[in-house]
Amino acid sequence: MLSPQLLGQLSMTHELLTQLMESTPEPDCYRSFNPRLAPLAWYLGHTVYTETYWLREVIQRDTNLTARVEEMFNSDSMPHQEQWSRLPPKDHLLNWALEIQDDNLKLLANPGLLPDHPLLQDDRLLHHLLQQHHRIYEQMLMVLTERQLHHGEHLHQVGAVLKSSTPTADAAGISQGHYRIGAKEPGSAYDNELPAQMIELSSFRIARRPVSNSEFLGFMQDGGYQSQQLWSNAGWEWQQGNTQPHPNHWRQDGSGNWFGIGLNGPADLPPDDPLTGINQHEAQAYASWAAAQGSELTGAVLQHEYQWEVAVRTQAIKEFGRVWEWCSNPFHPYTGHQPAEDGVLATGEFYQNQITLRGSSIHTQSSLRRPSFRNHAQAESRHRFSGTRLVFPPIK
Repeated sequence: MLSPQLLGQLSMTHELLTQLMESTPEPDCYRSFNPRLAPLAWYLGHTVYTETYWLREVIQRDTNLTARVEEMFNSDSMPHQEQWSRLPPKDHLLNWALEIQDDNLKLLANPGLLPDHPLLQDDRLLHHLLQQHHRIYEQMLMVLTERQLHHGEHLHQVGAVLKSSTPTADAAGISQGHYRIGAKEPGSAYDNELPAQMIELSSFRIARRPVSNSEFLGFMQDGGYQSQQLWSNAGWEWQQGNTQPHPNHWRQDGSGNWFGIGLNGPADLPPDDPLTGINQHEAQAYASWAAAQGSELTGAVLQHEYQWEVAVRTQAIKEFGRVWEWCSNPFHPYTGHQPAEDGVLATGEFYQNQITLRGSSIHTQSSLRRPSFRNHAQAESRHRFSGTRLVFPPIK
């Protein structure tokens, strides 16, 4: 018997996914607003296809439905632009999605309709579907945020002016020692979170909260985007081609004051809110600038993902979960990593040039909010609701 609670979550997730497309004008459902993001319509179709693939093609061994739409919605079947050109009209796609989603829920809710299969044991497939759909849901919100940025001029007069502040040295200390990382519940974890293991860390201090809007403005006003010495070679090369020396969603009003553009349009930037909309190159440059401020900030660097996880597990930091936090290390397999044999909750490739992000954003659903979850992206990616956090040497 599959978990009624998880089935309820899957039904609610179906509604979340379709509502995003229902509420968006049809032309914008088929536009790519960022070269790293697909159109909204493709993401919706992809979730329906992948769910149906596991339920019908893998478990029921019925390829009739998936074979008809594979070329449109399987991300490995053909170049994306060609896939997108084949997408059906909005009403057609929504009606198809709602029908298939309902049929899939009936299959899952009625044990006698599906054959016995290992993927149905311990709710393994349900955990996989929820997490994959929730990752796509967040990507769809990224599309809608980028859509707001592409609407042209934003007429907004800042009410509460954002003023810069110096970086904070408010940090929690972690003593040298052996600590556990990795997933506690392997049945619902991706294979990149496994196996759980002990790692050794030297003593460090970690900022109690992510870098804020006002702190990053201090970096900008001090010439951070123009100071080559603050950037890595790869970061400076990226910066030379960057036409926006500010976070991805920041804009200025007629008086030169900064505001942000989010899912609901333009709004003032609260000074203490976590910064979002930067890539790892910008995060590293900010860390170098903070370290140059001296005193207790001396030696500031980006956090390693192990430092973040240990700090969360020991409750040294409690303020997280509003932005994805760039780490210093590449996305890599843990020692003893074994790919998931059944394909669910599988990482696939550990691609080169992928950097780890930890935490979650305000848009991340509960299935992905765990200390062991590892997100990843290319270092130049700026659209992922991402900020950062600093670590410091211990005070001697």
